Amino acid sequence: MTLREPRILQDRAYVNGEWIAADDDATFPVRNPYTGAVIASVPDLGAAAAERAVAAAAAAFPAWRDRTAGERATIMRKWFDLLLAHQDDLAALMTAEQGKPLTESRGEVAYGASFIEWFAEEGRRAYGDVIPTHRSGTRILAIRQPVGVVAAITPWNFPIAMITRKVAPALAVGCTVVVKPAEDTPLCALALAYLAQEAGIPPGVLNVVTTNRPAEVGGVLTHDPRIRKLSFTGSTPTGKELMKQASGTLKRLSLELGGNAPFIVFDDAEVEGAVAGAMASKYRNGGQTCVCANRIFVQAGIYDKFVAAFSRAIAELRVGDGAASGTDIGPLINTAALEKVERMVQDAVDKGAELALGGRRSPAGELIYEPTLLLGADASMDIAHEEVFGPVAPVFRFTTEEEVIAQANDTPYGLAAYFYGRDHARIWRVAEALEYGMVGINTGMISTAVAPFGGVKESGFGREGSRYGIEDFLTIKYLCWDGIGAP
Repeated sequence: MTLREPRILQDRAYVNGEWIAADDDATFPVRNPYTGAVIASVPDLGAAAAERAVAAAAAAFPAWRDRTAGERATIMRKWFDLLLAHQDDLAALMTAEQGKPLTESRGEVAYGASFIEWFAEEGRRAYGDVIPTHRSGTRILAIRQPVGVVAAITPWNFPIAMITRKVAPALAVGCTVVVKPAEDTPLCALALAYLAQEAGIPPGVLNVVTTNRPAEVGGVLTHDPRIRKLSFTGSTPTGKELMKQASGTLKRLSLELGGNAPFIVFDDAEVEGAVAGAMASKYRNGGQTCVCANRIFVQAGIYDKFVAAFSRAIAELRVGDGAASGTDIGPLINTAALEKVERMVQDAVDKGAELALGGRRSPAGELIYEPTLLLGADASMDIAHEEVFGPVAPVFRFTTEEEVIAQANDTPYGLAAYFYGRDHARIWRVAEALEYGMVGINTGMISTAVAPFGGVKESGFGREGSRYGIEDFLTIKYLCWDGIGAP
């Protein structure tokens, strides 16, 4: 990996505007999931360092809060510009530590930057209200103020966008932030901190705590009363545990947790469009996204035609090093992820699924799993109930609208759903009947900074992106002003 700006690659944590090592100089390696090579070693911070990061954020909060929204927006705009100026370096770094194809990494940098741009402007519109009074001589106002210090715990699958989607709205309204990035992908977080420093974000406003001891550092972030809000993206079991820990100080929470997205293709769908949508939803980032299609339901009348076209598209995917030109599918993030995919595919085959394509490790790389198509999937299989988080597409056949709605909703999760069809009445019925926080209609790509991202049921709560996403970082204060009657 060659960077035009070598300082993009940082190997120290970032606390209170300083690049720091662990107190005991402990480090942990960050490896390229394709080659296995160590890219860098970063500090393995513990509870004491995390507490110092919280203290720095708390100390920086009053001054950052008191800046005007326009002043904060100007600094954030510089941060946005720097991300785009260094897009190629950031993409190369992301591919090196996360594995996704370079084209996807470049797209994520732009996507991640879009949250900074959006919320820099949206921070100017954190409006309050003047409420009609209940008695003469009194005025009632409701104003919005920043909630305080925010902790953000972020995943490895989108190591830039999942940070900016949380940090940008927090900074825009005057909060300060402590970020704990995933152990597999801390380098993108540190690169963001470096560019934030270059943009003029003051010391303590943004802190990045790298650690290979997530439970220890997470305990600080959930128990410290100076943290007023916790935003987490990750698994449902971890989200539930963080919620329990945070209950002791009644922190505000945003939780974006597991998914089990259905992708429904009705008989009247345009087949080529549905196949393109399924490919984009299922195989982006090698299937390692929280909103990717996990269960593909195809109506009987169009089943054979869809499967034939889908099979051809899957067979054309190219696997290999994400840094190589033309790669569509890179490595999975680690051995545990690979073994989970293998287990779920074997379970499906053992229970009667037909292995139409793939179904094995690829000779192209140690952590690469071949793009896989399973036909004849049913509800008895683990893949119907768990996120596979890999390049595996199980296809289920269905007959009626009522049947597929029941199957799609038969899960504790409710993050994203997709369906294809052209009957306008059915589009309304299905969109309203699906128990999901987000529904893509005739599209497999739904993520954007201008729309509210989030789920229902055990996929969590809170929204990220859009004007709704800023509300989670604001608190409403009621002002009752008396003595305004006639002199």
